[in-house]
Amino acid sequence: MTPSSTTPTPRRWQRARGWLINLLIVIVVYFGIQWYQSRSMASDDAPDLRGTTLAGESFDLRNWRGQPVLVHFWAVWCPVCKLQAGAIEAVSQDHAVITVAMQSGSRTEVDAYLQQQGLRFATIPDPSGAIASAWGVHAVPASFILDGAGEIRFTSPGYSTGAGLRGRLWAASQLD
Repeated sequence: MTPSSTTPTPRRWQRARGWLINLLIVIVVYFGIQWYQSRSMASDDAPDLRGTTLAGESFDLRNWRGQPVLVHFWAVWCPVCKLQAGAIEAVSQDHAVITVAMQSGSRTEVDAYLQQQGLRFATIPDPSGAIASAWGVHAVPASFILDGAGEIRFTSPGYSTGAGLRGRLWAASQLD
């Protein structure tokens, strides 16, 4: 008796099972790394975030209560940040976004970098890393999604897609 063409052979099942096990291992490792990287990041109520943006405007995060906010830490020397910059720019066009340029040089250097890249998102320079330290950020990029009450709902160490950030901003608006 020959097996039906629609019935998987034991060898196919073994290959599929091996593929699924490998996929599960990759998923567990990915989320393990995410957990490890975010364990020191701020949670619950957002730390204070005040400063002067590159545009010369005074900024206080508390003034943005009532809406979800993306707080994004990045650096001019970070290649992953450069890859993600377009997504941050796009999200900033229709959501509240403040970015912090961690240990990226002087205001003039950070502003020149943004101009060169064609980026217009609001940025507070953090040349000493003091703001990043208060938020528990030790590596960039790092993103925080706050709800309208100023509570951190999501943290994302490393690269995040624009769709992922928008989805988390939407979820934060539903959790108020």
